[in-house]
Amino acid sequence: MHKTTDPWLTREAYERLKEELRVLSALPDDDPGPGSGADGGAGGTIPAPRYIHDPAVRRARVQTIERLLREAVVEETAPDDGIAAPGKVLTIRYDGEEDTEEFLLGVRDASVADAMTVYSPQSPLGASLLGAARGERRAFTSPRGAVIGVTLVDAAPYRSTR
Repeated sequence: MHKTTDPWLTREAYERLKEELRVLSALPDDDPGPGSGADGGAGGTIPAPRYIHDPAVRRARVQTIERLLREAVVEETAPDDGIAAPGKVLTIRYDGEEDTEEFLLGVRDASVADAMTVYSPQSPLGASLLGAARGERRAFTSPRGAVIGVTLVDAAPYRSTR
């Protein structure tokens, strides 16, 4: 069983991070990165984010990915107990709203291919919901300083669409 502080990844996200690590690790320090040459990125396996062009930042990214891959809980099924935790799809309702929002609580570093929104457990919203039970209301402070109320409507284990 994993701790709620362990980074949770889908299998797809784990594989994408492994591929990104493979590509980045193969680059010499004087290489500006994949997709930065005259081909406009067409020849690279992974499009090069701006941070890849600086070797020191690229090395830091490699270390971040290595840590994520080493510590990750990969698509381990969380219990279907209605408690908000990494690896669960949370359905929430903001105070004063009728509509709900659904997202995966997990590592935001690598998105889910089926375009589901991912929030990190370290984000203000994710951190406020950790451990909440169905129907429980919590509040968090947005990056702009507003206090926002939110109710957990449901917390269900993530199931891959594959």
